[in-house]
Amino acid sequence: MKLADLLKKRTAERGVRADKDKFAEPKRPLLDFKQLVEDFKTLDPKDPGLWPLAPRIIILLGLFVGLLAVAWWFGWNAQLDDLEAQKVEEVTFKEEWVAKKTQAVNLDEYRRQLAEIDRSFGALLKQLPNRAEMGDLLVDINKAAQGRGLSVELFKPGGEAPRDFYAEVPITLTLTGGYHDIGGFTGDIAKLPRIVTLNDLNLTAGNKEGSLVLRTTAKTFRYLDEEELARQKKANAGKGTQK
Repeated sequence: MKLADLLKKRTAERGVRADKDKFAEPKRPLLDFKQLVEDFKTLDPKDPGLWPLAPRIIILLGLFVGLLAVAWWFGWNAQLDDLEAQKVEEVTFKEEWVAKKTQAVNLDEYRRQLAEIDRSFGALLKQLPNRAEMGDLLVDINKAAQGRGLSVELFKPGGEAPRDFYAEVPITLTLTGGYHDIGGFTGDIAKLPRIVTLNDLNLTAGNKEGSLVLRTTAKTFRYLDEEELARQKKANAGKGTQK
C-alpha cells in the first residue's frame, strides 16, 4: 500500500470517529438531584437493603453527624470544660511545685534565718517582765522621774490589756520639771532593761517660771505565763463557738 493511500485511510477513520463523538450521548452529571429526589421518594423503610447507593450514603452521613452532635451535647462538652479546668489546675500545681522546689533548695538558709529569728525573739521576750517583776519595773519608772528632780503629780497604773502572748500595762504620768530634766527622764526610760514606751505626749508650761508639765501614758509589757495563756486560749475558743 502506498503512503498516500495510507494517509487517506487514516484521515477517513478520524472523520468517522469525530462523527461518532458528535452523536454520542452527553455525559451525565456526577450527582443528579432529580434522580436523588426520586430515589428518596421510592425508599422502602422495611427493606433498606434495596435502597440506592446515594440515599444510603446520605442517610449514613446524617446519622453519623447526628451521633456526633448528641455526643457533643451530652458528653464531650462537659468533658472539654473539665479538661480546661484541669489545665488551669495543672498550671497552679506547676507554680506551687516551683515555689516549693525553690524553698527546698534554700531550706538551709531558711533554717538559719528561723534560728536567728528565734534568738532575736528570745532576746526581746527577756525584756518583758513577768507578773512578779512588774512591781520592780514600776518602782524603776518612778525612780527615773525622781532621779531627774521631777515632781510626780500623778502615777496611776491602769488595767492590763491582754494580747497574743503578752499583756499591755498602761501607766498615766503627770510630771513637772525643767525642760532638760524631762528630756533626761525620757532618755532614762529608753535605757531601762525592760521595754517601756511613752505615748500621747503632752507638754505644757507649768505654774513656775521655766517649768514644764509632761502628761503622758507610759506603756510597759509583761509576758503571760502558761496558765494565763491557757485561760486566754479557752476564752478565745469560747468566743469562736458563740459566733
